[in-house]
Amino acid sequence: MKDSSNLSKIKVDHQNIIENKELNIWEALIPVFILMGLLFYNIQFQDGELLGEYSNQFILLIGGIIAAVVGFFNKVSLFNMLTEIWENLRSIFIPILILLLVGALAGTWLVSGVIPAMVYYGLQVLNPSIFLPACVIICALISIATGSSWTTSATVGIALVGIGTALGIHTGMIAGAVISGAYFGDKMSPLSDTTNLAPAIAGTDLFTHIRYMTITTVPSILITLVFFSVLSTLIDTTGRADLTDLLSAIDTTFTISPWLFLVPLAVIALILMKTKPLVALALGVIFAAVFAFIFQSSVLSGLNDSKLFAVLSSVVTDTQISTNNESLNELFSSGGMQGMLWTIFLIISAMIFGGIMDGIGALARVTKALLTVATSVFGLFASTVLSCIGLNTIASDQYLAIVIPGKMFKNAFDDRGLAPENLSRTLEDSGTVTSVLIPWNTCGAYQSGVLGVGVSDYFMYAIFNWLSPFTTLFFAAFKIKIKQLKTKLA
Repeated sequence: MKDSSNLSKIKVDHQNIIENKELNIWEALIPVFILMGLLFYNIQFQDGELLGEYSNQFILLIGGIIAAVVGFFNKVSLFNMLTEIWENLRSIFIPILILLLVGALAGTWLVSGVIPAMVYYGLQVLNPSIFLPACVIICALISIATGSSWTTSATVGIALVGIGTALGIHTGMIAGAVISGAYFGDKMSPLSDTTNLAPAIAGTDLFTHIRYMTITTVPSILITLVFFSVLSTLIDTTGRADLTDLLSAIDTTFTISPWLFLVPLAVIALILMKTKPLVALALGVIFAAVFAFIFQSSVLSGLNDSKLFAVLSSVVTDTQISTNNESLNELFSSGGMQGMLWTIFLIISAMIFGGIMDGIGALARVTKALLTVATSVFGLFASTVLSCIGLNTIASDQYLAIVIPGKMFKNAFDDRGLAPENLSRTLEDSGTVTSVLIPWNTCGAYQSGVLGVGVSDYFMYAIFNWLSPFTTLFFAAFKIKIKQLKTKLA
């Protein structure tokens, strides 16, 4: 049993930061090196199948076991590690339910004709020359209004991927545009949980934080829009040539009507009315099921003799609707709740690994090691950025990537005479947005699962997300808009 004098906890928003004075930096990094090595080997040399379909999940659990062994050698109790695992798992209970509902939503929106209708009308409005920048803008607006990148991807994001695929645009480009816009809106929305968490940890107020974020966030999103605008003129698409055949195939298979848009509009309205996401998504599933009976009777009959069973199957398991156009068949398929299980298992495995790493004090040790090399103002910003990205990688959770560096670096920013909004902005620029670039992070797993596009496919196109940390470092290096504390200046 570890001496209580060697362990300390800081309770922040239901997140514990555990410091272990006996653990050295190399011991803290052992599980990280092994995890990174196994994941790299699995992806590069085994096509992700080193240990079967759930290789990444098993590798995360192996990393957790290694971390536990390190903890036992440093006399950390099993109870301490299990407590942190439980805290982590408890924190993802609602996100897991949301994931299951997103799977159900995708299935019912397919059989009800909502997704086909979005594709049908979208093909006629969003042509390849404006599609990608339009994706960024649409997702940014929805995300600002809802405060959630997850909700944005689960609603308009799915539809945009479907429309773009039908136009012949690479899915990685579409997902990158969707994620860029969604995370811009997530950062800038006062309704976002991370946008509220970052200033709370740093010690500033919400709207000061948002105003200060515009300094780095607006240039990043403008560069992103320019990139996608140029990319749209360069991509070679096939969708326009096949447009008539695609529209005919959709119209023949489904009953297409503007009334179908009442379902997504109702869900968006519920979210704007601050209805809980679980309730809004559940009602979205129910609305779509009702519309399936009204509009898609022939589709349901083609799936099963019992129309009720066809709808229930779309909620739970695989659904595939065949059309007379091959390119649409893969688009009009859904895994239902079952299709989300791989992502859910990945998130659970990541939380177990992150919980053990926090339980043995490794996360705090890694962050403190970065703090020791921050000998200048730029070094302090760089250490914060690296800490956030590192914790997104190690702990697999964007909240921990904000909370732990925020608490560890707060005094350092104050000692240098830097206003707290410098820290809160850096936490968001490097903690919130990079989480989606890590395949085993909860955000990366969620987005790839919902959009049906692997992180490796959209990584290079999520321009806003990987550009944001560089932007904040650029401003720090040239001391542009680095606000000082008035008391320090005096």
